[in-house]
Amino acid sequence: MRKFDILTPIGILIGISMVAFGVISSGGMTGFLIFIDIPSVLIVLGGVIGALCVSFPMKQLRNMWRVGLQAFNSKEENIEELVDTFVRLSEKARREGLLSLESELEEIDNLFIRKGMLLAIDGIEPEIIQDLLQAEIVGIEERHAKGRSMFEKAGDYAPAWGMIGTLIGLVLMLKSLNTPASLGPNMAIALLTTLYGSLLSNLLFQPIASKLAVKTEQELFVKEVIIEGVIGLQSGQNPRLLQEKLKAFTPADNRDKQHNEADVR
Repeated sequence: MRKFDILTPIGILIGISMVAFGVISSGGMTGFLIFIDIPSVLIVLGGVIGALCVSFPMKQLRNMWRVGLQAFNSKEENIEELVDTFVRLSEKARREGLLSLESELEEIDNLFIRKGMLLAIDGIEPEIIQDLLQAEIVGIEERHAKGRSMFEKAGDYAPAWGMIGTLIGLVLMLKSLNTPASLGPNMAIALLTTLYGSLLSNLLFQPIASKLAVKTEQELFVKEVIIEGVIGLQSGQNPRLLQEKLKAFTPADNRDKQHNEADVR
């Protein structure tokens, strides 16, 4: 079940708040306004967008927004529930045979589990089932890495375009030394583009790429658990042995809690 990942916007807001606090505490709201410069924003954002257009095909760039939204979603998979599901299915399969599990498929929402169970019910060899499911995992990992790479590249380009903006501002400033009125705006471009580039990279693009990488690891881990469960079902493994095997994938703190509850009973 997908939920809103509140930590992502909270982290971004904390970062923005710290920058705002540092600015306002030194110069008040007036000091805050001098850190807003539209040309600097356009240089950094326009440069990053242009560099991304050169780096990636349009088909991939169209998905960047959708990929980025995944950092704000949280899909929770309860490993303990997965273990219980496979133990229940294993018990039914030992009593009534693998074909009896076909009636259970409609109650299972996870498409990866359903695919594995269909292969098991069809009598496919465990090695082939594992190869097929592992191939799907590899495909998922590659697709996620491709989507994540856009944010990683944007994180690399933003500081670089900040430096380009700084060079532009310095050139303009040096060429207008005889015009004191233009020194301030040119200096703003020179310094603020570096600030904007660093903020975009370290508060938005790179953190989103890291969050997406973590989510990919979590998703692939759950799928590895599912593969072990499907293979155990297909091979007719004892439900208790299958349970103990799959419990090894549950978080350590959950295993300790279950062990303490068992001791109390």
